Order: sequence, then structure tokens, then C-alpha cells
Amino acid sequence: MANSVPPRKNPGDPWRAEGAPPSPPTRRRRRLGGWGGMILAAVAVFVITDLVLSLVAGARPITISYSEFGRQLAANNISKIYSKGDAIEGQLRESAPAPKSSGEKTYTQFKTQRPVFAKDDLWGALTKNKVTVTAQPVVQQRGILYNIALSLAPVLLLVLLWLFIARRMSRLTGGGGGLGGLGGFGRKTPVPIRPDQGRRTTFEDVAGIDEVEAELNEVVDFLKRPDAYRALGARMPRGVLLAGPPGTGKTLLARAVAGEADVPFFSASASEFIEMIVGVGAGRVRELFAEARKVAPAIIFIDEIDTIGRARGAAGGLGGHDEREQTLNQILTEMDGFSGSEGVVVIAATNRPDVLDPALTRPGRFDRTVHVSPPDRAGREAILRIHLRDVPLQDDIDLTRIARATPGMTGAELANLANEAALLAVKRGKKAVGQRELSDALEKVQLGAERPLVLSPEERRRTAYHESGHALLGMLQPGADPVRKITIVPRGRALGVTLSTPDADRYAYSEEYLRGRIIGALGGMAAEHVVFGVITTGAENDLEQVTNLVRGMVGRWGMSDRVGPLSAIPSDAQQPYGLSAAPSTLDVVDAEMRRIVDECYGTACRLLDQHRGQLDSLAERLLEAETLEEGEAYAAAGIPRLEKPAGNLD
Repeated sequence: MANSVPPRKNPGDPWRAEGAPPSPPTRRRRRLGGWGGMILAAVAVFVITDLVLSLVAGARPITISYSEFGRQLAANNISKIYSKGDAIEGQLRESAPAPKSSGEKTYTQFKTQRPVFAKDDLWGALTKNKVTVTAQPVVQQRGILYNIALSLAPVLLLVLLWLFIARRMSRLTGGGGGLGGLGGFGRKTPVPIRPDQGRRTTFEDVAGIDEVEAELNEVVDFLKRPDAYRALGARMPRGVLLAGPPGTGKTLLARAVAGEADVPFFSASASEFIEMIVGVGAGRVRELFAEARKVAPAIIFIDEIDTIGRARGAAGGLGGHDEREQTLNQILTEMDGFSGSEGVVVIAATNRPDVLDPALTRPGRFDRTVHVSPPDRAGREAILRIHLRDVPLQDDIDLTRIARATPGMTGAELANLANEAALLAVKRGKKAVGQRELSDALEKVQLGAERPLVLSPEERRRTAYHESGHALLGMLQPGADPVRKITIVPRGRALGVTLSTPDADRYAYSEEYLRGRIIGALGGMAAEHVVFGVITTGAENDLEQVTNLVRGMVGRWGMSDRVGPLSAIPSDAQQPYGLSAAPSTLDVVDAEMRRIVDECYGTACRLLDQHRGQLDSLAERLLEAETLEEGEAYAAAGIPRLEKPAGNLD
């Protein structure tokens, strides 16, 4: 697909690149064996050092008893000795078996201690056996510097081996020399990356966000004709911030800008600059910008910049020496250092623009913010065509119908829908994707996968009335979203699902429409109460939706006379609920929320009781068929399907 991730040829770099000039061919080096190889090398160094020291130092003297010394002297096996006080050192004429305590098999040099109480004629015995009594020690003692050098030799060899491995690993992974290159903590030396061999992403691969393309076309034109802008003294924005929900195509847009302008594209996630050691992230930022300047004009894209670009000094910060803050400071410095003629444009993406540091969004840094929203109906159809252009399609494909049934879906979700349809076609042994595969894939994405769950007749009947309550109230409420499908086949976590989608995309909601949605969401619980006189746990997800809707109506959108046009509840879920307004105001909000929900629940119960015959008819038909499409559902309830004009919110 065209929206694949740019390559990262060198695993040591925290960024990926495409379209960069080719780097000179380098001879590939064979990697060392990692930590296991280092351990084996250390053992080998110790063994070799011990052997070398043994050869240099010669045979070591063995401590023997004075009785053993007497036996060797009586056997005339001592050639020479040296004595200092009662300490005796000597050498044998021929090697003799060594004592077991020495750990050696034989010995030639020895040392012993003559007891003070010995009354033997040692001198006479030595003279009789013609033993040479020397004036110098038989075992030559080395100087202190020589001993220090020998004792430090293994350590020095290990240090040299460590440095050698560190430098080699740093060259292999692009890191700097020294010990910092080990373990990925060191700075990374950028390596030029060869250009992508495939077709680069352009605006032909982007659909559904034409207004965003128009804004980014200025960046493309600047990168193509920088001299024309310089001649008039114009300066292109140094940074462009793409803000929007996840999956709306922010990364794809940045790649399309680079591909359209045919300039190198450096892409990195903000989290890839963060390491355990403070200062590493700032170093990587410097190197990334340095690489971009070498091949300018170029584009640097930083994804999820809110990871390191959150407002400094906020609660939970780690202070001025935090690694994230130093990385952010380096990004600010690099962007502020641009003269405007270097031809490097920085594009960043985030789905949380409200938490960014003001220093990032001020003029001179990211001085242009482009909001990327989910596509409209025509945009969704165009996106589906892009993702299905390499997929064999049958003649019965109606992408307009699929686009109409997918309001609010982003480009990533539509790409997943196309892929699910292709997977279903492969499982069914088809050579092309048809309308049935797309419809089934849409059901799987929106409703969840079917579960082979066997329900008891009573639970199955209660589920049918629960879903019929949702559907019937959706049909009866004026301006409600049309019911597209009802099923009591277990899908995902639900025992049954009622799918309702609008005929046209909605961008603003009236109070009547929101009340209708609340009444419809409470329809399942109301149907169980009206028919069976009980309430089950099946309404858990419905109550969550109701709570979110009524909380927004009262606390954020001013749809309560008692609260008035106030924003008493924060839209940011991370902000504590109790700190957003005074306690008395929050009490009023809670009371109004309960009043609206009670009114809507009463309306739901009253409508279902008034239309009990239609509820029974719809539930019985659902028990027979298990799944009802839009036309079958309206026919079973005996309610005509009224077409609403596009854009009508009431």
C-alpha cells in the first residue's frame, strides 16, 4: 500500500528516511557475538595472561617441611641453597614429588623454615654433599614496579578488549566511539541512507482531506521554487503542525508533501529520541537536523510530538534536567536557528494539540497549525477507491453505499475495512471482492465478530425485546438516525446489536437530536422493564453512552437552563472532574443530568407501552430471522421509512 512506513536502513538511527541521496558503498563488517562473545573473550584473556606470567616468572618455589628438606639432603639431591636467618631457599638436582598440599606434582625449587630447636649439624651435612651455599637468593625477587605491572596486565588487556569491541559496535550501529556506544545509550552518528526504490507517496495517494492539501501545497511550492520566494523576501513557515484524531492520515500527508516536492523525507517518532541517560535525546535531535541540512531542501517529520512537547512546568514534570525537557529545548533551538533559506521544513503530528508547550506553537517554530479531520462521505468514497485500487473487484461493488454507512470513520479504519473484505474473499475462495464481502467486513468492524454462543430461549427472547426497544424508539423519534440493521447474533461483547447511522454527515447536534439518542439508548432497558418487569446487566454499554451524552449536554454545551451557558465539565479526560467548577455548580450539574435522564427514560417507557403491538411484532420477527436489514426492520414494525433531507438536524 502507498502508506507503508518509510525504511530505516541503519537500525542505530532513531529516524527513517526516504528519497535521500545514495551513500557510498561500505564494506559490511561481521558482527561480534554480543555479550556472550565478550565473556568468552574475557576468559581467553585470563587464561593467556596466566600462561604468559607463568612463562615469565618461571617455576614457583614450593614450601616443604624441614623433614622433607632433610631427606633430600641425605639423598644428596640438593644442588644449592640460600639462607637468611632460619629461612632456607634451595634447588634440587633432580625434581622430586611435591607435597599434596602444594597442588603440584613435582618441584625443583623449594623453601623451608629451620626450627630453632634443631641441633643437627647442617653445615657439615651441606659440606659433605658438596652443596653450594650462595650469597644471593635462589628465587630472584622482582621489583615492586614489575609486580604491579604483572598484576595489572589482565585488567589492562580487558580494558583494551572492551574499547575495541565498543568502537567496532559503534561503527556497526552508527554510534559514537567509547563505552557509550554499548547498549544503545551512546550518541548515534548519522549514516546517509539510500533512496527508496519504490514509488514515493504523492497527493494522488491522499483523499478526503482536500482543504488540508490546499494548505500544504504552499509548502510543496516553496520546496520546489525556493528562489522565487527569496526574491520577494517571503519566508515559509519553519514548522507545520498537523493536528487531528488518530488515523486521519497525518503521517501520510507529510510523506505526500515530501514525495510531491521530490525532496528527502526524514521521519521519526518523538519517543525514539528518549533514552535513560539525559542528553542523548538532544544529541539525536542535533544529528537529525544536521543530516537534513546536508541534503536540503528536505522535510523532517516528527510523529506524536506531544510525547516530548508537553507544556513545561506542568504537574508531574521532573524538573529542568528531565530528558524530555532537554530534547524539547534542543528542538526549539534547532528550529529557531533556521535562517529561512536552508530549505528544511519541519512537520509534526499530534492528536493532543492542547497539551503542547506554547514555545512550540509560537510564530517562528510551528507557526502554522493544520487540522486534519475525519473525511466526509465523498472523501470516504475516494479513500475506499484508493485502498481498493490494487484489489480485484466485482461489478456489483457500490462504494457510495458503503461510504454512506461509515460516518465518522477515518482513513485508517477504511483501510482496515478494505483489508477485511479482501481477507473474507480469500477465505470464501473468491478471486474478486464483491459487495457482500464489503458489507460483511463492515458489520465485523462496526458490530464485532460473531461468537458461537448458545443462548437459552428465555435469554434469547429478552435480548430480542432489548434490541427491538432500541430499534423501535429510533424509528419513532423525529430526526433520529435510521435503523440499518438489528441482530440478536452475539457479536463481540454484546448479545445483540442495533446499528443506526445518519443519512448525511452531521457536524452539529441539536438538543432534540441528543435527547432522541438518549431515549433510543435507553430503549433496551425500557423494553425489558415494560415487557418483563426486570432490568438486566445488558444495558451497561447503553448507560455509558447515556452518561457521556447527558454530561456533555449539561456541563459543556449549555443545554440546561439551571446551569446556563457554562463549561462546567472539562473536555479533557485527564483533568480532574472535581476541580473544573465549584462544588455547588457540580451539584446542579448532577441534578440536571439526573432530571434529563429520568425524563428520557419515562418517555421511552411511555412510547414502548403505547406501541406495544409494534414492539411485539418486531421482536417476534427478530426471533425468527435473528438478523433484520433496514427494510425488513421497518416492515416488521409497520413504520414507513421517511427520507430526511441532507443536513437536517431536526
